[in-house]
Amino acid sequence: MADLRVSGARDVHGELVEVTILDGLVAATAPSVATVGPDLPAYDAGGLTVLPGLVDLQVNGVAGIDLTLEPERLWELAAALPRFGVTAFLPTVITSAPAARDRALRTLAEGPPDGWVGAEPLGLHFEGPMISPHRLGAHPEQWLRPPARDLVADWSLDAGVTMVTIAPELPGALDVIATLVERGIVVAVGHTEASAAQVHAAADRGATHATHLGNAMASLAGRDPGPVGATLADDRLTAGVIADGHHLHPDTLAVFRRALGPDRMLAVTDCTAALGLPDGAARLGDQHVQVREGTVRLEDGTLAGSAADLPQCLRVLRSDAGLALPAAVATCTSVAASVIGDPARGRIAAGARGDLTLVDDDLAVVATVVAGRVVLGGA
Repeated sequence: MADLRVSGARDVHGELVEVTILDGLVAATAPSVATVGPDLPAYDAGGLTVLPGLVDLQVNGVAGIDLTLEPERLWELAAALPRFGVTAFLPTVITSAPAARDRALRTLAEGPPDGWVGAEPLGLHFEGPMISPHRLGAHPEQWLRPPARDLVADWSLDAGVTMVTIAPELPGALDVIATLVERGIVVAVGHTEASAAQVHAAADRGATHATHLGNAMASLAGRDPGPVGATLADDRLTAGVIADGHHLHPDTLAVFRRALGPDRMLAVTDCTAALGLPDGAARLGDQHVQVREGTVRLEDGTLAGSAADLPQCLRVLRSDAGLALPAAVATCTSVAASVIGDPARGRIAAGARGDLTLVDDDLAVVATVVAGRVVLGGA
């Protein structure tokens, strides 16, 4: 936690703003800054746009680090994310051996090393292993498991599990969904062949989200809306979208934007160890992948996460979905905070977390501020 004054920037509406952070929390924004004492470290953000700190709720890896393969490198991964404007995130473990999930939970519980600074992990996202064998995407089939209370016996928000992705059509899935929700976990439907009725049934049991809508799930059809149509129609569900310019056609993204409205569409990167690396070989859990021309793919061509960062997703949301900057930024700030029930994040207002992302006119990250500390860029 630190103190900082950021001056000279414009907000997402183009208005000049000054932000004062005391003890890691926003104390004031213009025009009330005159009430706060002047003796603070200062960051001159002249010519930049200040955004609430970006929040990515689906991060598999970054900068050569794959979380499923090397969960002990969680804090190293978190330290790399501010380079991409991320101030908080959900580390995501895909379908894998149980030991990978156990190691990730243990590393999270042990906390960061002395002197560490970086993006804050907000608990873990277990994407699998209770998913459809027909909608694996890049998940290895040998580690699939059927939904069972024994499998999730130790999973809870208190233990460090914030989100779980599950296919609701699997036998026993609805009971497991209800169990996880009772423990404070956000349950997402995904990697699924579910009918619309099965998705609605999952929402009845407390599921509130859909993982990367339109990918690794059955498509919408006129008389068979499936998980896509059910999610768009059910106001109880928010939906993650991978707006990297590769996972969704521009028209699909535009339709999702119109159907979900301003409060239900969450931008995620689904980024992998490939983010920040040049084209070539990389890893996603147990699998070898190839990074090529902005995509990450298995040997058979299947998309396997992304190599995009959130600023790239914001550019795509503006160009392909027609979103103005305030609405685009909301998809990975205020909406993200709402999805995980953390109202202190995703906004710049008195009492909120002192997390900021400063970008230039092309949305390139110039500086990232976490709890009042500049962790990328110079003060």
